[in-house]
Amino acid sequence: MNLGIVGTGYTDIVSIITPSYNSSPFIAQTIESILSQTYTNWELLITDDCSTDDTCEIVACYQQRDPRVKLFRLERNSGAGIARNHSLQMAKGRYIAFCDSDDRWYPEKLEKQLAFMEEKGCVLSYTSYMTCDGNGVIRGIVVCDHRVDYRSLKRDDGIGCLTAIYDSSLYGKIYLPNLRKRQDWGLWLKIMEKCKVAYGMKEPLAIYRIHPNSISRNKFSLIGYNIAVYQHVLGYSLCRAYLTFFFGFLPSYFWKKLRMYLVNL
Repeated sequence: MNLGIVGTGYTDIVSIITPSYNSSPFIAQTIESILSQTYTNWELLITDDCSTDDTCEIVACYQQRDPRVKLFRLERNSGAGIARNHSLQMAKGRYIAFCDSDDRWYPEKLEKQLAFMEEKGCVLSYTSYMTCDGNGVIRGIVVCDHRVDYRSLKRDDGIGCLTAIYDSSLYGKIYLPNLRKRQDWGLWLKIMEKCKVAYGMKEPLAIYRIHPNSISRNKFSLIGYNIAVYQHVLGYSLCRAYLTFFFGFLPSYFWKKLRMYLVNL
């Protein structure tokens, strides 16, 4: 595997999928973390979801400096899933990676993770990641499992979106389901329905920003979105979806939170 010569071939390109919406306070940090990658054969595809601040102006400045940064704009506000799928549609790379507009990567993320994928021969990989507050101060770590199979992923999403990379060479591009939230979990399920297993690196290679009022922090507000994944991605009946949520997702979620609490003591 070639680790860093731009233009070495279509199959070596990593397409980084980034949705943005009113991201001006953070998106420059996100882009800088991509520009700092030791693996340089990438393209950053940012699809803006009708921002009303100067997000697009910031991205456009980077686009002028580096042609690997590409900006697209949706005509109407449609949500992160639609924005991600638009970037994915435009992607040219063999490897598809994800980084939201307020998150960051460590410089060796791509180099280390692609080498790990080659070693494992896997289609989908992910890593542990650090968490930070709105000011960028590191607050903790989320340690991933070394392996996730399709059955365990049905209970709960153990893959941090900002850490995931999948190899599209075997099954082609796989798009996110049309859900307002939890569409990343739906995507991993669609991928793993085919490949059955994904592998994780214990080393944290990304930084996830936690916002105080983020909907993803309030899991009770996400019940409906979880049910939608079970129904629309897995094809469960409404009754089975609720049973899976209460007897599958919730026990797994509380165990995960307990483990994370103990790790960060």
